[in-house]
Amino acid sequence: MSDRNGREVVKTNDGAWLAIFSAWIIAMGSTLGALFIGEVMGQAPCDLCWHQRAFMFPLAVLLAVAAFRSDARAWIYAVPLAAVGWSIAAFHNLLYFNIIPTAIKPCGQGPSCSGSGMLLFGTLPIPLLSLGAFTVIIVLLLIVRRRTPA
Repeated sequence: MSDRNGREVVKTNDGAWLAIFSAWIIAMGSTLGALFIGEVMGQAPCDLCWHQRAFMFPLAVLLAVAAFRSDARAWIYAVPLAAVGWSIAAFHNLLYFNIIPTAIKPCGQGPSCSGSGMLLFGTLPIPLLSLGAFTVIIVLLLIVRRRTPA
């Protein structure tokens, strides 16, 4: 199939579109959650949180465009972005759970990510939520890759 300019376009099937849409919902929820924690709750993110945001925020935009256009090739751009974010989140969790014994310092006046104030529902650490979000996004994008013809 070709678009108006004669370029080949790969449209998604329903299963692939649902995976792209689901990945977008997760990226958008993560983005809005990070903004809520920072802007409404006033919690200053640590350096590693900032770096994770740098890779999650563009995913929300990229996946929104991909879902709107039913573009099955978006996984080509989104997987590397999510993989770098996942790597930072994995390192952050290694620090958080003291597998790598180093203190996590906040960027400003706010608390450290390792403090009890950075738990969701009193039990879920925010770094673990970030790792989970990047993991699910990557899995969903790999499903898109698998369901898209070459």
